[in-house]
Amino acid sequence: MLERDSNGQITFGRLEYFIQALIVTNLLVVGVETIPDLPRTLVWIFNVFEICSVIIFTVEYLVRILGGRPRLSYAWSFMGVVDLLAIIPFYLSLGLDLRSFRAFRLLRLVRLLKLARYSRAMRRYHRAFMIAKEEIILFGITALIVLYLAAVGIYFFEHEAQPKVFSSVFHSLWWAVATLTTVGYGDVYPVTIGGKIFTFLVLSVGLGIVAVPTGLLASALASAREIEQEDPL
Repeated sequence: MLERDSNGQITFGRLEYFIQALIVTNLLVVGVETIPDLPRTLVWIFNVFEICSVIIFTVEYLVRILGGRPRLSYAWSFMGVVDLLAIIPFYLSLGLDLRSFRAFRLLRLVRLLKLARYSRAMRRYHRAFMIAKEEIILFGITALIVLYLAAVGIYFFEHEAQPKVFSSVFHSLWWAVATLTTVGYGDVYPVTIGGKIFTFLVLSVGLGIVAVPTGLLASALASAREIEQEDPL
């Protein structure tokens, strides 16, 4: 059942369909576990299922590490880190009391990223990201700068009129995020003329904030598709 791809890495043949189904089931269980007053029997079944899943994912991880060429190269790859994060919360919970760190259990959702290995479309997205990585990072840094400047601007316009709402630049960041992303929840909004004009300008910039990464990714996906057609492996 074990095979090797063009890069010399281990693949599991038809067993990959079983692993995909296991990943999806794990994600569904995470949601079902949040239902209040679950029967104890069902909770026990979920616990057993979690143990069995971790064992399978651990075996998969070890096989990929030991079977990689060169050996251990897989451990430092993106998917190797994803596979490690998918199982590490369980083993840490054996020696630590993580009940007070409920968010730590959300690391189980990393298992969703394991599906990227088995999806040609997801692999294409990964390749597209690598193509446009520098542009996306540069845009992200620019977006953060614009976000901070928007928070500073609205603070100076609205602080005197709404001292409790815009009490500091950092309190104003929530308004900046909701406005730049064009979400506009309406829970925080300007009441001064200057603040409203400034909001109009920020909203105009926000349209570009949404559009630019979309264009970058679309162009990168087209390039990734061309690369796949030239080199399908």
